[in-house]
Formats: sequence, structure tokens, C-alpha cells
Amino acid sequence: MTGPDIIDLTAPPGPGAGFLGASLIPARGLMLLQARARLADGREVAVIHAPARSALPGLLDGGAADFQGNASFSFGGAVLAPFANRIRGRFDPATRSIEAMVAGRALRLPANGGGKAPGAEQYAIHGRILATPVSAMQVQPASASGVIEAGDFGVGWPSSTRLTIVWTLSTAALGLRVEARNVGTQPTPIGLGWHPYFALPSGLRDQARLRLPAGARLPVNDYDEVLPTGQVLPVAGTDFDFRAGVALGDRYLDDCFTELARDAAGQVVCEVTDPAASYGLRITSASPHIQAIQTFTAPGRAFVVVEPQFNLANPYGAEWGGRETGMVLLPPGGAASYDATLTLFTP
Repeated sequence: MTGPDIIDLTAPPGPGAGFLGASLIPARGLMLLQARARLADGREVAVIHAPARSALPGLLDGGAADFQGNASFSFGGAVLAPFANRIRGRFDPATRSIEAMVAGRALRLPANGGGKAPGAEQYAIHGRILATPVSAMQVQPASASGVIEAGDFGVGWPSSTRLTIVWTLSTAALGLRVEARNVGTQPTPIGLGWHPYFALPSGLRDQARLRLPAGARLPVNDYDEVLPTGQVLPVAGTDFDFRAGVALGDRYLDDCFTELARDAAGQVVCEVTDPAASYGLRITSASPHIQAIQTFTAPGRAFVVVEPQFNLANPYGAEWGGRETGMVLLPPGGAASYDATLTLFTP
């Protein structure tokens, strides 16, 4: 079995530390497979946690573990649309789908996520483009773009959506921009996100540090189903306050954060640092629509997932009691953009 086609970008030559290259998978929504960088001391490191290319045919095979493209969010960095995180609904095991209300419309969505315990709730997760190829590709040595004419995303999602995904690479930064445009005749709700696995070069997760500019956390029922309770709790004085940067220690995280502070330029800035490797990575977004950051990391696993996203988990759930949950309602002809930029620093 052959693997998917891969596009390799190369940063323009430059002295000293910086990004060297990035690899993308057009057949998987132009997801990021890998990025590589040179540190100030000359070491070359993988920025992203991902398998070797030779393993891809066995992972991205459309099999049971890759239902609806799920393998796309098990490594690398998948683009998420038209919603990030989870949507709950009435589960039908015969069709492995849920019936959910989305912006007042009843939709049937594939149930591609859920808890693993017996009887755990099943739900839709991470949108509808995980296994969708891009078209109209434009590739340069240090940039690539593609379009997904998503329409109703195959599930009757309101109106019709066109997604444009653009990656740009330089020695200084790796950037992602996603534009969702309503090309239909009705309003459409959009929630965009990105699911990157950031590698820890030292392999020593406990001493790695995470900084999030979040003032509140959204508690979940448990770490199996990971369903929001509707509470919004301040992080101050708790183990979930990452605003100043905190070592991970033996923490397990599968948590969504909100009430995001922005810097003087209006950007949301997160950081993952690996002191043992003298390595730091900054994740910056200027998109005004980003309302949440989902995180995932587990002891013994040398990566940290940091997902800036538009919407809270289960954005149409009654548990929110009418709270604004981050889905952007685009009028016909309207557009919303998501951006994320990675830069390196020495901690």
C-alpha cells in the first residue's frame, strides 16, 4: 500500500537558528505532518510529534481506527472545520451517528468520537474535513495553499462553505491561515481550529512548561468522555493556572480553557518550553474569533497539544445556558479567518 502524497516546503536559507522545512498532506485537509528546525547550538529537532512517513499507509487507511479520518488528529496538526472539539446528540448505534441541533437545524453527524468505557457517550468531534482532499493547489518552495469546496460538509450543514487553507514558511516562522467563506444563500455557523502535537525534543515531559493566557477553565465530567459540564471556573489559585508558565510534572490534561487575555497587539500567545533541551516554541494568533484553547498531554508522552479554536466544546449544548460559545454566524458572502503562527525562542 502506498502512502499519501506529501508536499515538502523549504525555508529560504538563513544563518543561525530557525525553521528548516515543513511537510503537508493535501489528501487530509492540507494538515501539517511535520516541521523541522535548527536551534541556536546547531541541533536539528522535530517541532511536531508525528510518525515516520513509512508508517502513514497503515495509519491513514480509512480503517476502524481511521473512521471519518480520525487518524488525522492522532499526530501532526489537522485543520478543524466547521467546528472544533465535540458536538453531542442522540446516538444511533446502527448508523454510528448522532442527531444534533446545529443553529436550530437538526443534523445527523457521524459519531467519530466518544468515551472508551462501556456505555460511554458517543459524539461528533473535530469537524468534517479530516479526510477531505484540497483542490486548486498552489505550491511554492516555501508556501502552499489549497481549497475545499465543502458545500454542506456532506451532512446538511447550513448554506455552502468554501475553505481556503494557506501555509507559509520562513526561517523565522511557520504560519497557518484558514478562511471560511459562505458561498451559499443562508447564514452558516463556523467554528475553526487546529490540532497540533508539539514535540518535546528532550523527551522529558515532566519538566516541560506550558503557558496559556487563560483566566478560566471548562470542567468536564471525566477524562474518558471529556464532556463539558457548563461550568466556567476561574483558574486563579488552582492547578490549572498556566498564565505564568508552569511545569507539567505528573499532570494529565484534556481540558478546554477560555477567558483569553490578548497582548498589546491583540494576539493570543501560548508557549511550550523544554528547558532540558533549551527549546521554546511560541504559538500566536491574532484571529479575533478564537475563544478557547483545548489542551492535551499525558505523563510519559513527549508532546503537548495546544489547540487555539473559535468555539467551546459542545457549542450548542443546553449546559451553556445561553452563553456565547464561539461559533461565528456568517451571512451569505461573509468570511471568517483563523490564523496561527509558530516561532522559536530560547527559554
